[in-house]
Amino acid sequence: MRVTISKILSLALTLLLVQPSFAKGIEAKKVQLVETSAYPLNLLESRFASWGVDPSKPLTSINVKDSWNKFKKNRDIVVAVVDTGIQVDHPFLKDNIHVYEGKAGAQNYGMDWSGKGVSSTPSDSHGHGTHVAGIIKSIFPEVKILALKYYNPQASGQQNLESTIKALEYAVRMNVDVINYSGGGPEPSVEELRVLKEAEKKGILVIAAAGNERSNIDDKRNAYYPASYGLSNIITVGAHDEDMQIIASSNYGKNSVDIAAPGFKIRSAIPMGGAGYMTGTSQATAFVTGAVALIKSKYPHFNYEQTRNIILSSSVKVKSFEGKILGAGKLDAARAIELADSVDSRLKGRSLAKVK
Repeated sequence: MRVTISKILSLALTLLLVQPSFAKGIEAKKVQLVETSAYPLNLLESRFASWGVDPSKPLTSINVKDSWNKFKKNRDIVVAVVDTGIQVDHPFLKDNIHVYEGKAGAQNYGMDWSGKGVSSTPSDSHGHGTHVAGIIKSIFPEVKILALKYYNPQASGQQNLESTIKALEYAVRMNVDVINYSGGGPEPSVEELRVLKEAEKKGILVIAAAGNERSNIDDKRNAYYPASYGLSNIITVGAHDEDMQIIASSNYGKNSVDIAAPGFKIRSAIPMGGAGYMTGTSQATAFVTGAVALIKSKYPHFNYEQTRNIILSSSVKVKSFEGKILGAGKLDAARAIELADSVDSRLKGRSLAKVK
């Protein structure tokens, strides 16, 4: 039976409101502006941003500032956040809401399968989905967020799994660019696998949390799904802290966990227009999703395999990750953009041989 999101996060989630005095202290930090940046760099010092994007921490963050210096948006990217919903009017996220039918607004801002029926108002009383969406936006400010709610704290694990499958089916049917799924459980599902294979056929990348059971998921007895399905379109993400250690609660596996990203005391958006902290592989997953969205926006002609390989091949090797993460790699958005630029140049250099 699928573990519910509350159990997944029980060891790894901390939620603290940012007090006004603390927020002012954060906003007082100065970041040197770079004229070539795609976005204002003061976004990286807002009260909704975390150390994972802090330009003063190039060794531990994912180096968003440098990625923005090389970024150009060439296409809108829609990320389906399969989670607990989202606060539609959150000041940090209200301009990023995406819907496929009608106009986005208070009565139409996604899809919700968590109740007895289905609705287009996936409100977020838990906070997890809003937090995850905020992290993705902190990396790609113009990302389009499709809120797909599956989680119901009163539902059984099986019921939440059934809702997850409906959310994934919708995302695949709508042909979104990326699916962020910061959840899962120890039991596989034939139906879930079927839908994810459809996503694979369509070229949709799925960024999945490795889970928070402190387990080596290379061992099949500790498998965590959907991360452990082993499909070519899935990127499985573990979490690290500012000391460059895999956090204690994060699942790991040198063959099963593709990459690590910031996941300890991450500040982001929370309901009621606030900012707060959460910890876990859910947060790490959102960082990878944001970087993937940047690459897909700059190079929309890349297929999912090229984008996945760029994210993994550009990762920075960290000695303390050895034996826990594939290639011992941590996410680096700037290196990913640089590699994407190089790949695109090589692709443009290929042409048919001309007859002289």
